[in-house]
Parts: sequence; structure tokens; C-alpha cells
Amino acid sequence: FLTNMTQKVHYFWLFDLSKLCQTVILAFCWVYIRKYQSRQESEVISTITAICALAIALITSALLPVDIFLVSFMKYPNGTYKDWAASNETRRQIEDTVLYGYYTLYSIILFCVFFWIPFVYFYYEEKDEDNVNKCSQAKNALKYTVGFVVVCAALLLIGAFVPLQPPPSQNSTQWEKVKYLFEELGSSNGLDALSFSISSLTLIGMLAVITYTAYGMSVLPLNLIKGTRSVLYERLENTEDVEEVEQQIAKIKAKCEDGRPLSLRDRRNLQELEAKLQTLRRRGRHLEIAERSCCTKVGSALRPLKILLGVFFILVALLFTVALFISNLDKALHSAGISTGFIIFGTNLTNPLNELLLALQPVFPLDYVLITVITMYFVFTSMAGIRNMGIWFFWIRLYKIRPQRTRPQALLFLCMILLLIVLHTSYMIYSLAPQYVMYGSQKYLLQVRALDPSPGNQTASTTKICDADAPEDQCTVTRSYLFLHKFWFFSTIYYFGNWAFLAVFLIGLVVSCCRGKKSVIEGEVEADDSDFSDDEYESYHHC
Repeated sequence: FLTNMTQKVHYFWLFDLSKLCQTVILAFCWVYIRKYQSRQESEVISTITAICALAIALITSALLPVDIFLVSFMKYPNGTYKDWAASNETRRQIEDTVLYGYYTLYSIILFCVFFWIPFVYFYYEEKDEDNVNKCSQAKNALKYTVGFVVVCAALLLIGAFVPLQPPPSQNSTQWEKVKYLFEELGSSNGLDALSFSISSLTLIGMLAVITYTAYGMSVLPLNLIKGTRSVLYERLENTEDVEEVEQQIAKIKAKCEDGRPLSLRDRRNLQELEAKLQTLRRRGRHLEIAERSCCTKVGSALRPLKILLGVFFILVALLFTVALFISNLDKALHSAGISTGFIIFGTNLTNPLNELLLALQPVFPLDYVLITVITMYFVFTSMAGIRNMGIWFFWIRLYKIRPQRTRPQALLFLCMILLLIVLHTSYMIYSLAPQYVMYGSQKYLLQVRALDPSPGNQTASTTKICDADAPEDQCTVTRSYLFLHKFWFFSTIYYFGNWAFLAVFLIGLVVSCCRGKKSVIEGEVEADDSDFSDDEYESYHHC
């Protein structure tokens, strides 16, 4: 009875904690989307979609710490199972619950990436002030979305009908081979199909991590350390630029005072100078707004805190880089190679982050707090990378992410990219701390020969941290690890992606160090901005 009561208390505690986390995540998503959303072009359906997609991304990223916590929570520090987890059936039920949690959230991500977000994107693209026919607008959006659905269906079919294991006999008849494929599909209930689709999306997420997360990890801490330029100095510099351009314009216009027409070259130069003058004047207005904004004054007061945060973030980024390099080097030296996806069991080289997590295990719940912070760190540095770079398609910049002036399409792209990044985050964290992500803080009892054996007792028990040498019934592997290594060829691609991540991070770090301080209105004034964006900027900085 007491065991059942303890188990129920644990479940209720986890349930209440999950509800609290979901509430905090939804509140953060609402504030974040509303912060960057354009007031002039906002739409209810795109706003709700962006908030929900961002929330799904954050909730999915929070599932890995829960997975690690559950497998660790089953055992006592002395290596024995707790009473409520002593049964194999109970442990299997908990493992299946976590696994189905992964599949549920990943299915929602598939739905968002391949149907809902593209549909809302094209629905907004088809919007016309003169077109009030919503049915026609939805029909056109659905027509473009069909292409994404076809790609998703193709991935599901490939994952469903390409078995992980070859048929038992190569001399089987064609009918037996087809029957075997359907048996494989039925035995997994289509879960392999979903795994293959998610792994394919994770490859795209890997590219986003290499591009945005690696850059965000370098630019975020250095921007906090370096700070911004002085507003007064920028206004003075901008005033001098305005006067210089006005003199150049007056000089060109003086050529036609006697009635002679300007040459084609002078007319082109005059148009360029007038456009530049308009941008400089808008920049001056923005600087004036920023100067009297209380946000700028609060930022100046918090300058010491920003420097400390920047130093902390750069140390964390360097720790991640060293841990990832050691992990990849370990795989290169001790794995079986490409044909096995560079999979290794346990660690052969000392990994600082893995050792830190293992060292924090005795002080509950520091190791779980740290793994949660690591997960959120990847998500927020990804946001910082997208915020600074904007959204690009190869060398073409599609959208800019700016407070109060981000278009609905850009927000949808932002959330889709974050969904893809979250898919790859689990593998990145596994690469940083492989042993901990695989087993958590579990320990097991190892029977060894006693140094001073007594009659009838020739062995003694010692406690060891779970690793690949542990008996299968003594250590429970996280569902995340099993999911990540379902297809060896994806693991091989992820391995090389980690090397690319390290290279991009180092390049971004060098570039960020060479750059000077950014402007206090960095990215807020562009030549292609409309006039009403000034009003949005002023309302954002108004206190």
C-alpha cells in the first residue's frame, strides 16, 4: 500500500510540474511572438500558429530531461531498483509511455512542418485586399500545400517498407519478400515509418543547427560583452553624414540652375543620394527615439550584468565545443566506422561535460537542472542566431526578424526552423554527454571477488555507474538514445554534421571578435523599409 501511495505521489508531482512547465512555455511563446510581430500585418491565424509551433518546439526539447530523469528515478544511489520500479513490467510501461510521448510530439511536428505551417503561409500569401472570398483563398493555399503532403507521404512509405533487417533468406520468392515487408510494417505498427520521416527532417534540422545555432553561440555572448555604441556619438555621426549628402545633392542640382538638363549619370547619382538622405533621416529619428527610451537607459544600467552573462555564455560555448570535439574524436578512434554510424558504447576519452553531469549526481537535482539548462541554451542560441542573421535561402535573404516589424510569413519560417532545430538538439546533447544521456544517473551492483572472503561468501558487491558493460536488466537505456540510433546511416551523417558545426562556430567566433560594437538600432533601419515602420518602432520603445 505504501509503495503504491509513493508511486502515485511521484506521478502527481511530475504531472503538476509538467503543467507548470507548459504554462510557462505558453506564456513565453506568447510574449516572444508578440514582441516581434508586426502590428500592421498581424493576423489571428498566423499568430496562433506561430505561438503553438514555438510552444511545441520548446515542449519537445524539454522531453529529453524528463526521459533522463525517469530512467534515473527508478533506482536508488546504491544501485538497487526502488520498490515501485522493481517489476520489469512497470519499467517497460514507463519506457513505453516516454517513447509514445516522443512519437506523439514528433507526429505533431510532422503535421506542422508538412501541412499546417505551409497551409497558413500560403493562405496569408493568397490574401488580397480586394479578395473577400475566404473559400477561394483556402483552396489556393491547400493546392500549394499538397506538395508538402506528398513529400511527407513518400517519407512515410520509405520508412514503412524499407526494413531495418534483411530478409532471412536471399532465395525467398517474390511473394515471401512482399509478405515479409508487410509483417515488418505490422510488427512496428508504422513506428519505423514515423522514425524515418523524423530522421529525414532531423537532417534539415542539422543544417539549421550548423547555420543558426553555431552562429548564435558565438555572436550572443560577444554582443553582450562588447555592448552597443554610444547613442550620442551615433547621432553626431549621423548628422554629419546628412550634411555631407545634402551638400552633394546641392552640388548636383546646381548644374541645372541655368536650365540645362542633367546627364543620365547625374540623375542616377541624384536618385541614389536622395534615397540615402531619406534613410539617414529615418535613422536620425530612430536614434532620437532610442536616446529618450527608458529601455536604453535600463540597458546601460544593466551593463555589468550583461558583461557577466556574456562571459558565462562564452565559457559555456567553449565547454560545449571541447566536449563535442572530444566526443567526435572518441567516435573516430574507437567506433567501428561509417558502416555502423560511428556508434560507440560508453566513453573512452574523458569528456568534461559528461564528467560534470556525473559529478553532480549526488546533489539532487543539480544534474537534471544542468541538462535542462543545456537544452534550453541550444534553443535560445538558435533564436539569437536567427534574430541576427534573418531567414536566408542560400545567398538570398527572405525575411528579417525585428521587434514589432516581423512579417507573419517570417514568424512562420522562424517557428518551422526552430521545430527542425529541436529535432537535432537531442543528438547534439547526446554528442556532448553520451554516457549521461544514455543512462542518466543510474548505478548498478557489480559482483566482484571479495578481498577477504568469508566461509560461504566468496564475492562482494560494489556500486558502479551504468555503462555499456552493465547487465541489460540492471540499467535502463533512455528512449531518446534508442530513437537516435534506429538508422545507422543517419547517425553517420550526424557525425560529420558535428564536425561542420565546430568549424562554423569557430569561424563565427573569429568574425564576431573582429567586428566592432553594433549600433544601438542595429538592423532597425533599412533602405527598403516603409514609412509606417517608424511608428511601430516608436510604439515599441515608448515607455
